[in-house]
Parts: sequence; C-alpha cells; structure tokens
Amino acid sequence: MPLDTINVFRLFHLLHLIHLGALNHQIITMPTLDPVLPTPEDSKLANEASRNLLPLLGGTEPGVRILLPHEKGEPEETIILPRSAVQLLQNLLTQMARGNAVSLVPQHAELTTNQAADVLGVSRPYLVNELLEKGEIPYHRVGTHRRIAFADLMEYRKKIDERHEEAMQKLANIAQEEGGMGY
Repeated sequence: MPLDTINVFRLFHLLHLIHLGALNHQIITMPTLDPVLPTPEDSKLANEASRNLLPLLGGTEPGVRILLPHEKGEPEETIILPRSAVQLLQNLLTQMARGNAVSLVPQHAELTTNQAADVLGVSRPYLVNELLEKGEIPYHRVGTHRRIAFADLMEYRKKIDERHEEAMQKLANIAQEEGGMGY
C-alpha cells in the first residue's frame, strides 16, 4: 500500500474510532492547543488528501460515506461522517498542505492567558492589561490564574475582524471618491 494511502487510512481509522466512541472521551474533548507543524512530507500528503476530500463535499446529504480499506484481506468498511466533520478535516488538511501549523480546540475549552494571547497573535501583557482588565474579553479566575472561554475569545476576534473590514471598506470608499487611486 502506498505511504499516502496508509496515512489517510490511519486518519480515517481514527475518525472511525471517534465515531464509535471507542476512544477515551477525555482525549477527544481536551483542548489541543499545541500546534502541529507539518513536515514537508506531511504537507504533500495533506495536499493530496485535501484534494481527494473536496469532491465528497459537493452533495446535499447530511452524512458523507467513506470507504475504509483494511489490510490483509479483511473486508472494507463504510462509515458515515457528518458533512461538517469532513469539511473541518478538509480545511485542516488544506492548512497543513500550505505548511501552516494547526490546532484543534473544542468550543467549550478554557484557555490560559498564554494560549489566548497566542490565538490572538498578541503579547500576554497586552491581552491581560488591555483586553481582559479593561473588560474587552470576559474571563474568570481559577485561584490566581485567569481563564478565558474559547468561545468568548472567538467572539472578540470576530468583532475585531468586522471592525477591520469596516475600516478597509471606508478606506476603499474614500479612495474611490477621490478618483485618483485607480480603484
């Protein structure tokens, strides 16, 4: 079996175990913030796997049927994954194919200030002093340590992205009104 087939097989085998609930629930729900930085070989395999998943996303059924090959004459098995899980996997593989580090974080996860600062791409002191202490992002304390809900962090990031988009649109409108910018 070619190397890429084996790696895709292992990935779908893991998805199948998750689907069956055969993995320890704690492993599935723990935040996985340590980014996985793909090797050049990983990027190449991820690119091929991402392209192979893309046609599966074109249907309208809520589930996607995936055929799992077995080694040494065992019968193949078909599993049905939620379309959203396959879309997530395809997006993850696309990012890996581009050489980007990826992390998987459950929506209900609580992050440390270091983790939250990394997600936002800001320094920890800026996060604490400018965003948390000034009430921009809600948090709570566990002992002396601050914890930020991942959902709250994503809500803040969405709000900031919307502000940036509005500012860019205003700049584009001004440039167009001026007429000399070539827009």
